[in-house]
Amino acid sequence: MTASRRGAPRPSGTDTLGGHTSRQLRDLCEIVGLTAQDGEVYARTLTEMLGAAAERPLDLPPPNPTFLSDDHTPVEFSLSFVPGGAPTLRVLVEPGCAAGGLAQNGRLGLRAVRETAARWGFATDRLDELEDLFLPPSPKGPLALWCALELRPGGVPKVKVYLNPAAGGQKRAAATVREALRRLGHRDAFAALPPHDRHLFFALDLGDWAEPRVKVYLAHHDLSAVEAGALSRMEGGPLAAETEEFFRIAAGQNGDGDGGTGSGPSVRRPVQSCHAFTETASGLPSGFTLYVPVRDYARHDGDALTRATALLGRYGQDPAPLLGAVSAVTDRSPEDGVGLVAYLALAHQQGRPPRVTTYVSSEAYQVRPPVGLPAAEPVTVP
Repeated sequence: MTASRRGAPRPSGTDTLGGHTSRQLRDLCEIVGLTAQDGEVYARTLTEMLGAAAERPLDLPPPNPTFLSDDHTPVEFSLSFVPGGAPTLRVLVEPGCAAGGLAQNGRLGLRAVRETAARWGFATDRLDELEDLFLPPSPKGPLALWCALELRPGGVPKVKVYLNPAAGGQKRAAATVREALRRLGHRDAFAALPPHDRHLFFALDLGDWAEPRVKVYLAHHDLSAVEAGALSRMEGGPLAAETEEFFRIAAGQNGDGDGGTGSGPSVRRPVQSCHAFTETASGLPSGFTLYVPVRDYARHDGDALTRATALLGRYGQDPAPLLGAVSAVTDRSPEDGVGLVAYLALAHQQGRPPRVTTYVSSEAYQVRPPVGLPAAEPVTVP
């Protein structure tokens, strides 16, 4: 599957991180049908959230290593597809990416979220209640705080915050998640989580959400399709066969591409599951999402796009916005690298149709070579 090209210019050596990512975001807003005015507002918001890193030239290395992307760009985009409408565009950003350490990273991230809350008039009380758990004086782990903006018409986004359960140490991650759920009123939620290898993220919806969610993300190493089908704990959730089929297609286990035949990376990122809680009475999640790191199961992004197109077709979605989004962020051929399409996800939420979400990397600094090229010869963006 080859994306049609719009001729988006590659960044020059004098471009900045903020200039590059905000330009990508404006083009993506156009793809999903947001107005030019909305695009300008959201691009300005992204630049502000990047802080000092926004003015950093791209001919310098990334401001800090970040767990958010392969090439350490502190920005990631995603498109969420549902029947009967344009996809929803989201942008994930690490506001403290230029910080001198993880503690300052968290402080800068928290300040950015509070400034956003003051601008758009929503409360941060649920986040404030958890600050000591996830933002301690000497945090550990690969991240401190990420912020996601779900972009809506009108220039006012929905806001989500992602926190690190292992901030107090990996051995305390489970206890941290249990205590956070308890503080937010979900006393029985921890027991509803399926078997897993570790806790990845703890996330909160902030602001204007009809049913604000508390979300727990889990990592599952060496997961099989059958095991993936057994992960949901939501009442009325997806049948095991549906989740298994999604997993097999996304991972290329239906005869498409590498799909675990041995030509891909020897160490793959774990598959992730997310369990979303909205009510406290039952202790059960009202939402379930499976995330497959397609970039670790594909030879190149052409494979990943083929699988994404197949999945969108199965759920009655037009793949054109995804192909347009790929062309909006880069002018390279999908076959020239792997990682532009980072994850494929299938989300179920009670009372709503299933959503297929595709995660698109900015690739501001580097393109990961396709399988078969030596790792010492990366395809870098000039």
